[in-house]
Amino acid sequence: MVSSRDLIARCVLAGKTVAVPILRGRESECRQLQRLVGAVRHGDSRALVISGEAGIGKSALLAYLEAEASGCSVVRVAGVQAEMELAYAGLHQLCSPLLDRLDRIPVPQRDALRTAFGLGAGPAPDRFLVGLALLSLLAAAAAERPLVCVVDDAQWLDRTSSETLAFVGRRLLAESIALVFALRDSADVQSFAGLPQLVVGGLPPDDAKDLLAAAIPGPLDEAVRDRIVAETRGNPLALLELPRGLSYAELAGGFRLPESQDLSDRIESSFQRRLDVLPSDTRRLLLLAAVDPTGDPALLYRAASGLGIKVDQHDLTGFGGLLQWGTRVIFSHPLARSAVFRAAAPEQRREAYRALAEATDPVRDVDRRIWHLAQATQEPDEGLAAELECSAQRAQARGGVAAAAAFLERATQLTPDRTQQVRRALAAARFELQVGAPDSTYRMLSIAEEGDPDDLQRAHIDLLRAEAVFASSRGHEAPRLLLNAAHRLESLDAKLARDTYLDALSAAMFAGRLAVRTGVGVSEVAQAARRSPRPHEPDHADLLFDALATRFTDGYAAAVPLSKRALRAFRSTDLTLEEGLRWSWLADAIAADLWDDESWDVLGGRHVRLAREAGALGELVLALNSRIVLELFAGHSATAVALTDEASVVTETIGAASVPYGALWLAAWQGREEDACELIGTRSAEAAARGEGIGLTVAQAARAVLLNGLQQFDGAMAEARLAGESPQELAASNWGLTELIEAAVRTGHDEVAADAFARLSQMTSASGTEWALGLEARSRALISDDDSAEPLYREAIDRLGHTRVRAELARAGLLYGEWLRRQGRRQEAREQLRAAYEMFTEMGAGAFAERTRHELTAIGEKLRRRVVPTAGQLTAREAQVARLARDGLSNPEIGARLFLSPRTVEYHLSNVFAKLGITSRHELDRLPSGVR
Repeated sequence: MVSSRDLIARCVLAGKTVAVPILRGRESECRQLQRLVGAVRHGDSRALVISGEAGIGKSALLAYLEAEASGCSVVRVAGVQAEMELAYAGLHQLCSPLLDRLDRIPVPQRDALRTAFGLGAGPAPDRFLVGLALLSLLAAAAAERPLVCVVDDAQWLDRTSSETLAFVGRRLLAESIALVFALRDSADVQSFAGLPQLVVGGLPPDDAKDLLAAAIPGPLDEAVRDRIVAETRGNPLALLELPRGLSYAELAGGFRLPESQDLSDRIESSFQRRLDVLPSDTRRLLLLAAVDPTGDPALLYRAASGLGIKVDQHDLTGFGGLLQWGTRVIFSHPLARSAVFRAAAPEQRREAYRALAEATDPVRDVDRRIWHLAQATQEPDEGLAAELECSAQRAQARGGVAAAAAFLERATQLTPDRTQQVRRALAAARFELQVGAPDSTYRMLSIAEEGDPDDLQRAHIDLLRAEAVFASSRGHEAPRLLLNAAHRLESLDAKLARDTYLDALSAAMFAGRLAVRTGVGVSEVAQAARRSPRPHEPDHADLLFDALATRFTDGYAAAVPLSKRALRAFRSTDLTLEEGLRWSWLADAIAADLWDDESWDVLGGRHVRLAREAGALGELVLALNSRIVLELFAGHSATAVALTDEASVVTETIGAASVPYGALWLAAWQGREEDACELIGTRSAEAAARGEGIGLTVAQAARAVLLNGLQQFDGAMAEARLAGESPQELAASNWGLTELIEAAVRTGHDEVAADAFARLSQMTSASGTEWALGLEARSRALISDDDSAEPLYREAIDRLGHTRVRAELARAGLLYGEWLRRQGRRQEAREQLRAAYEMFTEMGAGAFAERTRHELTAIGEKLRRRVVPTAGQLTAREAQVARLARDGLSNPEIGARLFLSPRTVEYHLSNVFAKLGITSRHELDRLPSGVR
């Protein structure tokens, strides 16, 4: 066995197959890395996060991994603290050896990666598209030879790089790729949460004693030795470094480390002791290397020359073991870099940054040069602040929103003029909001507030603060804040004020019944909104504004003409991408509220397509959930299942905290009682905690559907009654009323049913769509006497038969069949019930199918119980892939939809073929259409 230091020194292997010695005291960790490499050689993929305190031996384990990976391609990157603000800097460094394979990945992904790396121009790429592009690029490289990606000091990667690499790490499966990160504390880098962990602790006592004995030539008192081992907690670097420079007398006298110091500080102090004995120019050269993130020796030569340091006269190995100078300049340990940096005075650091800025190419590396200049500057400097603002614009164009925020934050600090400072602070806050950093957003807004903003800027401060609250939680606080912002904007920017009112209405609809916590609900927002000036030429958003404001002030019937006008406008072809992404969910909601299945179909389909094409994943979650519910009403169970899969993948990908409305409705419609109740209960609690009232209403309406299907009518009535009490939440409340009427009739609560019908019919009559009037006829039939019920059932079936909503048609047939059976008209009942049973079975509506089967059995029909089809032994991901392949998508298209590499898609399909006993994609029609 060898020590960490020995291994690092011997790990320049040039791709040769060698027997790599096991690290002392790291037998278990080394075997885990051996298994990882073995899996990659056999075609599997692995991700691993190695964490532990500074000096614990993480870098030695990475060196062991590289040495063990004979026969594999190895690419490596190390995070550098000074580079943390440059977007995709770490990712670009990792990918540099692989960029000649860019032409092997799909064009949209290739363009996204080129733009992110500044290799081409184009719109700012979505970061998840960049992640998918990285996955495809790594897979293309691994197709030639197994690939091992090593990321040291991952805690110092720029945010976009760490998030992108972690995204890829979660999606590795069958690409022959290993992605291994080393960082100090995995809890400090949330990007890597959920990846497999290897926590490295101190060496076992015997190994620690042996390593200490190797570091101290000569006898060492056992009591002193044991004390050192205990106080260093077996940290290998501490054992090697701390005794340096201490005399035998100090050791014999009871060498003890200061207890007030952190272990990392103690190790840094040992490095600083080495630094103290070096010549002044050598220390200055080390400081240049410490503040330079590139490790480029040519750059450091130029910077040193600018400081008058004659590098050619130095012995480049004479750095006290702190630095290795070769084709790249590398510190022996990150704490050595930190020790050099911290030992320097502030003016010395600024001198180093200034020298590096002057040595950096102002054309090829303009943003790094500007960043160095910004760190070298202490006093306000408008010229430099303006250049930082330009760097922010370039970062934004590459999709580096976090970098843009950092550039603007530093620009704000260097801006002498208070007016300009407010403007830049607001811009920085806007970018911080986009990257999901609310604390930084609020900090920049505070700076803007302190800078004497004008009225318009104050309004923007209010707006950004409200949007930050709404982004972090679509709950009850946002409507009040957005309403205040809209008030302030009215006299300053009428268009922005109306858009903000519409945002406030949207937020109030999400808060729904829970808006009472702040006293600002849809009614208060709508009344204030209607008092705002109306534009002479309203755009799409203005039409939505008018429809919703009228809906929540004058009532449903008064809003119907305006709602239909807004839907006609949204169905036109002149909708911009920005309008489509920002407002489509409201148009979808209005269409559903009107029972306008045709508009909902057109608008919802376009909403999904726009969000997919733009890579707007937050919007895509909303679009997919709306579309899932429509597909279930239409009876397209297979499509709804596939969209639910996609929504789940997207939600997981972006870490969204939202109620999965589509998944709730799917579980209820399929009649999966245990699954549905668990999902509804969990999501209801989450929605309540966030103040998201609409989530409660959707969950209650879904549970009412489930319980009506299961013929648990008492429970259905209780849930539907709650769902129907919140008309401010639009369509979900309407659905609750229809469920309430059926449940109340079945439990003998005729007054409850009559009251619910009175509320429902006011809306359905005003809407006038075939869906609405079909539901009205069906519901009126339920509360009518036997003499008048039959023509109403027939009317319902006729009207619903002219719509897309086959699920409503099947339920009308079931209710009519039940009525006919009670009338003793068995043959007619059999016809209606058979038709309903076939539809429910085809749609995968398990509970309603079983309820219909019972009715048929009661009139003598002999039927086998049909179970909602499943995919047997397929895993959830295999079923997702199989469904998309069955629908005709290619492997790359499936990969793009599910954020997988084509090779992983191929792996899943091979498993599907084996489990289903098929040999080609053409046979995937064996997969049941309603499979879940």
